[in-house]
Amino acid sequence: MHYLENIFLALGSIKANLLRSMLTLLIIAVGITCLVGILTAIDSILFSMSDNFNRLGANSFSVRPLSENLRSNDRGRRKKSADAIYFDQAMDFKSSYHYGAAKVSVESFCVGNATIKAGDKKTNPTIRVIGIDENYLNTSAFELAAGRNFTNNEIFSTSNKVIIGSEIVKKLFLDKPEKAVSSDVYINSNRYKIIGALKSKGASSGGSNDSRVFIPLFNSKVLYGYAEKPYNVTVAVANPNEMDDAINMAIGTMRNVRKLKVSEANDFEIRKSDGILNQLKEMTSTLRWSTVVIAMLTLLGASIGLMNIMLVSVTERTKEIGIRKAIGATRKNVLMQFLIEAVVICLMGGLVGIVLGILMGFGVSVMVEGRFFIPWNWILLGISVCIIVGLVSGLYPALKASRLDPIEALRYE
Repeated sequence: MHYLENIFLALGSIKANLLRSMLTLLIIAVGITCLVGILTAIDSILFSMSDNFNRLGANSFSVRPLSENLRSNDRGRRKKSADAIYFDQAMDFKSSYHYGAAKVSVESFCVGNATIKAGDKKTNPTIRVIGIDENYLNTSAFELAAGRNFTNNEIFSTSNKVIIGSEIVKKLFLDKPEKAVSSDVYINSNRYKIIGALKSKGASSGGSNDSRVFIPLFNSKVLYGYAEKPYNVTVAVANPNEMDDAINMAIGTMRNVRKLKVSEANDFEIRKSDGILNQLKEMTSTLRWSTVVIAMLTLLGASIGLMNIMLVSVTERTKEIGIRKAIGATRKNVLMQFLIEAVVICLMGGLVGIVLGILMGFGVSVMVEGRFFIPWNWILLGISVCIIVGLVSGLYPALKASRLDPIEALRYE
């Protein structure tokens, strides 16, 4: 008996017991929907987050003072906290660090409650003012909507030039970046000329990235500097695969800049911008396994129901089995017929579940404004699970059917 004929017989049996088969099929569909849908949704969220992190500068790392207290080797007594990275150290690091096409930026926070005024319009006193160098926009993945970046001469002068965020453009210039460029604004009481306007970047852990204005580094040092003012150093590498080598070189360079002895521990730390993403990936790994377990429990219930259907089917079709054996069907033929029938039911439920799972993943990707993709790996997993469940559930009923004595089966009423 050909496999194709067995498939048609299986479809006929499903049609003959439609309600019973549909209920089992729906249970299988729910399990596969959970499996494919949730795994696809997780992948879509991670893909979206990874894409956002790359646009936010996931190929960069920062050098910061050690956040924990240093310990001496003298009976574990605590030393003072690590000193901040001061202006001279930050600039020494920038001039000394050379790794491929990596770029180093230096920036410093000035104030967080500034008011920006243009003509008769002004913002709320919640604008952050930050002093930056010519590389900051690149290392922090800011993009210009209009205008230009600071030149090297402007960074090392005290010229009152400013680059403004999109929220300031929206508030003061009717959301028209071209109109903002070359206009004059007042940052508190200081007059500045706008040379650039940024595209929207959204929010981060440091607050809105769009409610910021950037002034030249030396200008910020003159207006907002003090003796022990801290500066932040960020390094962006051209190729993310070179991150570890770039970090090792940064550690060596900063140790030289901080004049640390060989026996002394680092009083600074490296913070990779994709650290949160990596933590989320670890967390979602556990979530994936939980999803698989939940789906498998659902499919276990479905497999028990399917086995029950197949056992009932064997009982109802005992005489039919006897006739087939009487006209030459072998035990293998009968075995294959019932196994294929179980697999067909599972695959039909699986296909419904896969479609629903893909729609679930698509819905999640739309909600998070991510990029949707067909989850071929989870589709293959769903089909494989359906085949396995069908074989496991149908094996005992198929064996029972194949072992029936044809004479006794023909007598069955």
